[in-house]
Amino acid sequence: LHTTVGFLKKTGTEHQWLERHLKDPFVKATKRQNYRCRSAFKLLEIDDKFQILRPGLSVLDCGAAPGAWSQVAVERVNALGTDPAVPIGFVLGVDLLQISPLEGAVFLSETDIADPRTLRTIQSLLPAEKVDVILSDMAPNATGIKELDHQKLINLCLGLLSLSRSILKPKGTMLCKFWDGHESRLLQNRLKEQFQDVRTIKPQASRKDSAESYYLARLYKGK
Repeated sequence: LHTTVGFLKKTGTEHQWLERHLKDPFVKATKRQNYRCRSAFKLLEIDDKFQILRPGLSVLDCGAAPGAWSQVAVERVNALGTDPAVPIGFVLGVDLLQISPLEGAVFLSETDIADPRTLRTIQSLLPAEKVDVILSDMAPNATGIKELDHQKLINLCLGLLSLSRSILKPKGTMLCKFWDGHESRLLQNRLKEQFQDVRTIKPQASRKDSAESYYLARLYKGK
C-alpha cells in the first residue's frame, strides 16, 4: 500500500511538472529560437535591461552546460564576427559536464572551475588573459536539503569572486545565480566590497516558485 501511494504521488507530481513544462511560454520560445534551454531567456532579459554584453567583450561562462548562456553571449558580443561594423568578442565556457560544441565559443568540458589548474588554462585561452564579464548559472548537485544546497551555491559564488581577482578586468561585470537563504547577505556584502554597483534581479523567466535570483555586480574595483 505504501509503495502504491508513493508511486501515485510521484506520478502525480511528475504529471504536474510535465503539464507546466509544456505550457511554459519560455519552453516554447526556446524551441522556436533554437536555444539549448529556457535559461537563455533569463540572460536575454537581464542583458536587454542592463547591457552587460556588448560587441568586442570577452566573456567567461561558468556552469555553461548545456550552452544556452554561451549562445546568447556569442550573439551579443559578436564572437562570430557576424556584424563586420563592430568589434569581435570572445566567449569561453566551463562546466563539470560535457558541453556540445558551439560555433563562436570555446568550451572546457568536464572541468572544475575551482581547480587551480583551471585558472591557468583559462588565462592561456583568453585573448588578454582577462575577461570583461563573468557569468555564472552554476548550481551544485541538489541534495533536497534547502539550507545545505543554498550554502553550497553560495560557496561556489564566493569561489568565483575569489577567482575574479585574477581574471576580471577593472570595471568588469559579474552575474551570478544564488538561492535565497541566510548566507545570501554575506555574498552580497562581499560583492559590494569588490564592485561599485550590486543589485538583485529576479528575471521573469525564473519560475515564481523558484528560490533562485541573481546578483548583478558591476564596475569591478580591482586592478
